[in-house]
Amino acid sequence: MANDSPPATAEEMTPEQLAEAKRYGRAQHYCDLADKGLDLAYLAVAAFLLARPLEEWLAGAAPLLARFDTLRLAALYLVVFALHVAVSFPLSFYAGHLLEQRYGMTTQSFRRWLGRYAKRMALGGAFALALFLALFWVIWLAGPYWWLVAAGGFFLVSMVLGQLFPVLILPLFYKVEKLDRPDLAERIGRLAEAAGLSIEGVYRLELSAETVKANAMLAGLGRTRRVLLGDTLLDGFTADETAVVFAHEIGHHAHRHLPKLLAAGLVASTAGFWLVDRALAWWVGAPLDHAHLPVAALPLIMLSLTVFGLLLEPVQNNLSRRFERQADRYALRATGQPAAYRSAFLKLARVNKDDPDPPWLEVVLFHSHPPIAERLAVAERDATD
Repeated sequence: MANDSPPATAEEMTPEQLAEAKRYGRAQHYCDLADKGLDLAYLAVAAFLLARPLEEWLAGAAPLLARFDTLRLAALYLVVFALHVAVSFPLSFYAGHLLEQRYGMTTQSFRRWLGRYAKRMALGGAFALALFLALFWVIWLAGPYWWLVAAGGFFLVSMVLGQLFPVLILPLFYKVEKLDRPDLAERIGRLAEAAGLSIEGVYRLELSAETVKANAMLAGLGRTRRVLLGDTLLDGFTADETAVVFAHEIGHHAHRHLPKLLAAGLVASTAGFWLVDRALAWWVGAPLDHAHLPVAALPLIMLSLTVFGLLLEPVQNNLSRRFERQADRYALRATGQPAAYRSAFLKLARVNKDDPDPPWLEVVLFHSHPPIAERLAVAERDATD
């Protein structure tokens, strides 16, 4: 249980801690860039060199695959996905386990990491397979305006996933149990009530089975909306600090960030699917017959969506940083505790080895949250106003 006395470690990072956080941040950044580059290179090869030969090989491998486009599409996806996993596994292992182990951020053995990695790949692969099968059927049936139908379908899927994530998906990876802290649960309930937010409950999330990093989230939609507090946060932060972190999550609700993100996602997916349609027309090299789009177009669709996502990422991150700043200001107003806010973010920087002041260009292009130094400056201004 967290101690409610002022934390003894609520100070700035030491020079050694700061240097290590910067090294860790750079290493993570390089791994992320390498991962993006590897994805692009692999999908380009798959789209322009492997797709047609693979489809022809699959069609000749079994009569059912030759006869049914859907079966051949599923088989092609599984081959492309399996090769992608094989190509990217060394980098995933380095970034997801070895790097975390080197900087003391993981609590997992290799065997446990591998089990979770396999589970993520299986779940993500199965979900993506269902989405791509549905997408092809939309293209085959809806014709030239399939991209509008697909964008609407993506919006609905996002809504459903938002509801199911905390009750079906998250428990597959983490132990989730009701918070046995009546005092803290009541305090959190009051913060939620003041914001007009109804929550299903407050839960303890066993992050320590995987990492030493601290985190919290407000997850779910409607009846599944709940507070999830990492045990690493509960065990290392005071009640005041935990309340400030939660108030930040409440701020996202108060400013209606989720509906805004869903609306932005609808616009982005509409644009993305339209660009995919243009890429398909270029790939076919003739008037695009949507009803007979070949299965071999799958890797090109995957590549086009990946490229669009990378181009859109800085815009999404800019919007996310703006929302995070609004949530920070809300947390300060709702709790009236700038000292606890400052202490909480100093702890988060140390515990998560988060570089408090990374290069500005890195922030603009890749960061979804403002730097810790900027967030601490908000508390300083609030305390002097």
